[in-house]
Amino acid sequence: MAAYIAGRLIALVPVLFGLSLIVFTIMALIPGDPATAILGSYATPENVERLNRELGLDRSLPVQYATWLGNVVAGDLGQSTSLNRPVLDEVMERFPATLILAGAALVLASVLGLLAGIVSAVRQYGLADKLVTLAVLVGISMPSFWLGLLLILAFSVRLKVLPVSGMYAIYGGGDAADLLRHLVLPATTLAIVAAGIIARLTRSAMLEVLRQDFIRTARAKGLPERRVVFVHALRAALVTVIPVIGVQAGFVLGGAVYIETVFQWPGIGRMLVDAISTRDILLVQGGVLVVAASYVLLNLVADVLQRLMDPRIGA
Repeated sequence: MAAYIAGRLIALVPVLFGLSLIVFTIMALIPGDPATAILGSYATPENVERLNRELGLDRSLPVQYATWLGNVVAGDLGQSTSLNRPVLDEVMERFPATLILAGAALVLASVLGLLAGIVSAVRQYGLADKLVTLAVLVGISMPSFWLGLLLILAFSVRLKVLPVSGMYAIYGGGDAADLLRHLVLPATTLAIVAAGIIARLTRSAMLEVLRQDFIRTARAKGLPERRVVFVHALRAALVTVIPVIGVQAGFVLGGAVYIETVFQWPGIGRMLVDAISTRDILLVQGGVLVVAASYVLLNLVADVLQRLMDPRIGA
């Protein structure tokens, strides 16, 4: 297993290099002059030329990329022009909030998706299967930002039982209970689509497993149906479902960008929106690179878990 993990970590190097190149290229292709956008009303030709020289924007793109990549490898993501502080400090300050939101959404999506998929498979073609299928289709068809607005309207504006925005109350609060109350709506909004996809894949995997000989053998031995389903069948189905959960972890991280904006959650997503509006190139590049690297590492964790559950994989 150690050799497998080491090999996968080495294989991540070209992936992360490709990610850095894509992030840099996308930011370089954005129309407009970053120096002019940053300076605003102070964008005289002299000031623009001076700022371009200070930021290294007067050099060729390959030189700019090589310089930026060298700094990234050394742990320096640059200086934010809009916040006047190191990009790494700002990203690391915001990252825990995004991890809390994405982690809660992924756990919620996994639990709901697995339960829905199991019920749908066990009650195939029954009323429960039809209701779960309908709920999944509705869930994956609704845009997350629109669902978030509906939840705000229902639970914050009309019922007034949950806070509308932020991570903690402005006055008072600040404890775990306050965090959970603020987390319910954004985490639920972010989890719905992922839960639907996990439910569909869980249903397919469970239906395939429930037809296997070892399941018939377990039932023939007189084991309780609940044990057959939740121990024997689910364990075998998770080998197929875990990679899907790993992929959904990446989509949850990406979805946090607009969900954090809808709910004013103080994470990397909201930081990126603000940085794009101010053309803070280094802050955008640093934030996107950290999120992308996290996605790659999450998929590595999912692959390792899948191998632990079925050592035949990758053998």
